[in-house]
Amino acid sequence: MTSKSTLENKGTAQLTAAMVLSGTLGIFVVESGASPFNVVFFRVLFGALALGAYVVARGWFRGHGFTPRKLGLAVLGGVFIVFNWVLLFQSYENTSISVATVVYHTQPFYVVLLGALLFRERLTAAKAGWIVVAFAGLILVSGIRPADFTGGDTTYLLGIGQALLAALLYGLSTLVTKRITGVRPHLIALVQVLVGIPLLLPFADFGAMSGTGAGWGWLVGLGLIHTGLMYVLMYSAYAKLPTAKIAVLAFTYPAVAMVADWAVYGHHIGLVQALGVPLIVAASLKVTLTKPVQVTRPTTAPAPAAAPAPRTAAHAPEAASRPATPAASEV
Repeated sequence: MTSKSTLENKGTAQLTAAMVLSGTLGIFVVESGASPFNVVFFRVLFGALALGAYVVARGWFRGHGFTPRKLGLAVLGGVFIVFNWVLLFQSYENTSISVATVVYHTQPFYVVLLGALLFRERLTAAKAGWIVVAFAGLILVSGIRPADFTGGDTTYLLGIGQALLAALLYGLSTLVTKRITGVRPHLIALVQVLVGIPLLLPFADFGAMSGTGAGWGWLVGLGLIHTGLMYVLMYSAYAKLPTAKIAVLAFTYPAVAMVADWAVYGHHIGLVQALGVPLIVAASLKVTLTKPVQVTRPTTAPAPAAAPAPRTAAHAPEAASRPATPAASEV
């Protein structure tokens, strides 16, 4: 029998590998030379092939657990995820991989705020305070100055806005997917990428792909590596790790992205911008790891039909009975 520590070590290695792959995603996007809509279209196309083959090999279509409601939620989450990718990749073009990635990593705060606004989830004073700290860090990292709002070139400002909107869409997808229980995360992810194919078809410019050449290799990599392999690694790791370790390891993604952006393109954030990074990291960890407030219910109240398992990961781990609730960034 495999010991708990051995399983956790294996999960740590798997999640670290997945987050390192996440950090290289921006390089694949830029090197493909394709437009953001084309990049995402071919990512979901090749990603669907990779995830579909994996699910078939594991025999998970049998007893899939989908109901019309759960399938509808998965489709809605897919709409948010697909356009989240488009906006993030557009942000790469208008800012840099480093800046866009750090700004995008404000996702946990949107999940908390949206949960409070849409589902009346309790927002404590402590969480609200940490969210303020995070957005102070965001202002520093973005490097936005008053002159950016009055100057003629608003490209950089647009890129920051795109990264923020991408994070907002990711937060919406998280809240939707969180409510799907009893379905393996691989199947949910497969539905979400399949949704992207007809959704993005009207926006894809196939004529622009005629001179792509070696860029096809980068696009195939986005589907097979950054969607197929990366997701399989993440979902396997989540089943083995506690929430605290998942939250900490998630920051491997922006760290690798910043190093890769500097190593390949010479982009780096300035000293003042760098001061905002630890604020976002600390606030994200505090918000993610704070235990939910237990609400005492009257003893006469009926018990819920199916209480969800404790939140431990992004989407659900291997056990299909757990809810799909992201905790680490999925790009």
